[in-house]
Parts: sequence; C-alpha cells; structure tokens
Amino acid sequence: AVLFFPIGATISVIIDINVNISVIISALIATMYTLVGGLYSVAYTDVVQLFCIFLGLWISVPFAMSHPAVTDIGLTAVQEVYQAPWLGSINSLDIYTWLDNFILLTLGGIPWQAYFQRVLSSSSATYAQVLSFLAAFGCLVMAFPAVLIGAIGASTAWNKTEYGVPDPMTKKEADMILPIVLQYLCPVYISFFGLGAVSAAVMSSADSSILSASSMFARNIYQLSFRQNASDREIVWVMRITVFLFGASATAMALLASSVYGLWYLSSDLVYIIIFPQLLCVLFIKGTNTYGAIAGYLFGLVLRITGGEPYLYLQPLIYYPGCYPDENNIYIQRFPFKTLAMLTSFFSNIIVSYLAKYLFESGTLPPKLDFLDAVVARYSREHMDKATLVKSDNIVLNELAPVNPRHSLSLSSTFTNKEAFNYVDSSPELSNTEDN
Repeated sequence: AVLFFPIGATISVIIDINVNISVIISALIATMYTLVGGLYSVAYTDVVQLFCIFLGLWISVPFAMSHPAVTDIGLTAVQEVYQAPWLGSINSLDIYTWLDNFILLTLGGIPWQAYFQRVLSSSSATYAQVLSFLAAFGCLVMAFPAVLIGAIGASTAWNKTEYGVPDPMTKKEADMILPIVLQYLCPVYISFFGLGAVSAAVMSSADSSILSASSMFARNIYQLSFRQNASDREIVWVMRITVFLFGASATAMALLASSVYGLWYLSSDLVYIIIFPQLLCVLFIKGTNTYGAIAGYLFGLVLRITGGEPYLYLQPLIYYPGCYPDENNIYIQRFPFKTLAMLTSFFSNIIVSYLAKYLFESGTLPPKLDFLDAVVARYSREHMDKATLVKSDNIVLNELAPVNPRHSLSLSSTFTNKEAFNYVDSSPELSNTEDN
C-alpha cells in the first residue's frame, strides 16, 4: 500500500485519470510481472530504477526552477512570499518528538525484508557491505531533487499556472506536490521522464516487497508449520498464490489511504517497535529465546497502541507528559513514547528469556512446560537437522526434540555410507583375511 499509492497518485495527476483506477492498474502490473519474473524482476527493476530516478528527477528540476511563476527558492526559504518560509523551524516543545521520529525512521528501515533480500542475494559478504554503504550514500544524493521540488512547490504563484487557485497547500494536496510540479511547471516530455522516475522507484520496491512477503509466508509459515515435507514445486505454487493475494491486499490498503507519508511512517513505526528489538536480540544478545521474543513483541505492541495514532484517529489510552489535542481532537504525544516502547520490547525480551532459561534449567519448572522447545531441548525443532545428528557425538537421546527433516535425503541414506561398504567389499587385505 505504501508503494502503490504514490505511483497511482502520480499517474492520476499527469494523465488525468481517477486515482483509484491508476492505483489498481499499477498494482496489477507490479503483481503480474513479480508473479512471472520472481527474483529476476527484482534485479532488473533495480537497474532501471537507478537510471530513471537519477535522470528523471534531476532533469525536471532545472525546468521547474526556470518557470516564470517560480520565485527564487533561496528567498522563499527565509521570507514569506506566497506562503510561510519553506525552511521552517522546530519548536522547542517538539524537540523530543522530532528526535523520536528521527530515530524511528532511521532504525525502522533496517529490518525491512526488502533490504535483506538484496543483501542475502549478494555474491559475497564484502559485496553486500559495499552495496549497503553505497545505497546509503545514494539515498542522500537522490533526496536532493525531492527537496528541491518541494521547495519549488512552496515558491510558486499557482494562480499564474494552469493549476489555478487555491494552491496545493490550501487544497490539501501537498503530499502530491511532485506530480503537480511535473505536470504544471515542466514541459510534457519532461513530465513523462519524471513519471518514469517515480514508476521505477515504486515498482522496484513493490515487487521486492511482494516477493519477500510471499516467500516468507511459503517458507516460514506454510512449510515449517503445516507442510514440513512439501516439495519445491508445491512451495513455488504457494508463493505464486500469495504474491497475488498480498498484491490484492496492498491494493485495497492503498485505495483506503489518505497520505503516502502516513503509510510509510506507520509501517516504519511498527517495524521499529516490534521487529528491530528482535533483530538486535537475535544478532547480539546470546541466550534470548522464543519466550522472550513473544513477551517483547506483546509489551512493545501494547505500549505502541496505547500511545494512540492520529493518522488512524486512534485516541491514546496513556497520556504521556506534554500531550495536546489537534484540530480533530486527537491527542498528540510530545513524549518519545515510540522509543520507550522499542526499549521496553528490547529489555523485556532479554529479561523474560533469561528468566525462562533459569526456571527451566534450575528445575523450578518441569521440562514438559517448555512447550516451545526453546530451553530444555538442546536440539530444538527449528535448529536440528541430519547433519547435526551425524556429526555430534555427545547427544543424549532423551534430550532430543522431535525433528522435522530439512533435506530431501531419507534417514536410511543418511546413516548408510555406501562408499565405505563398497570399499570394504573390494579390499584385498580383508579378502585375504577371510580366506585364511
């Protein structure tokens, strides 16, 4: 939904069609080529994305700046011409809110599956690291034309253009300022270049998001939880079906959305509070287990929901210091409660994990209560495979949890070394011994 809404809005402004129709068309295109192309569609659209964004957005900036209705953006940054200065300032009372949102948007983008999809598909760890750092630098470079286009929109006398009055801010269309600038301040051929930039950026992210969601469902939920012995062909068909289902769900959310920034912000919000602490514990905190992960998830989710959300018109249940009502009488939190929820989730994961570990290992709780096989079973269901069973020589049989096969080999072939038997049969020394 975060990805389909912006391209739908852009197409609707430039081609002058209904925004809902353009969202549906863009969603169908992204879903169909992801269904057919799979990971190849992700790779190829990434290449097209880089070229189109760099060329399309940077080309449109000079044309928009040179339009007669546009005032010098340096002047409008500090002086009120057509509206308040676009440079703006941060109210001292809102500093903690800005810091909270800054950390959220910075760290909330780390655990995104679309990012890990690209990292894990890299040919080497070094290449993955170089790709990550270059991507961070590339994001900064690509952000400049977007900032300039926003400044141009705030520096334009819209009554001197075909857009007319009132201005986009008054009509509450400021979130679509990019397609509006491309449509009314640039020549037609430049507008289509800019549309290509937005389309490439959105499509590249849309296919990777749909593909990653469907692959995680097929592998982590369908296969591991319901069909452990499912064939590769069956998993592929499950992925194809879920690609279509997730694409349809995202389209429905995009049709109900009212703001691109709101969707993106809310999705980063949930990832930051729920998934980011889990990622830290998995990578850096040895000893955390499933019980701690569940506790951290619940604590973080409860604190986030009780803090309220103006975008969803959700009133808070916990009123932190400094909260105030907005124009819709929805209370806005100035306290950095999102970071508080993230830290609560993080420490809850650690505390509950080590508490469960102590209670089970000390005998305070009987082993049968470890229903998730997270503490008592040394070789649990999700970690055990045949390679571990063959190579480990210190396994106590009564400690083993039920094992689901992960390879296509059968148990008989795992424990039978046919080459060794052939070697024994053909050994001349053994034959002489038997003859004697």
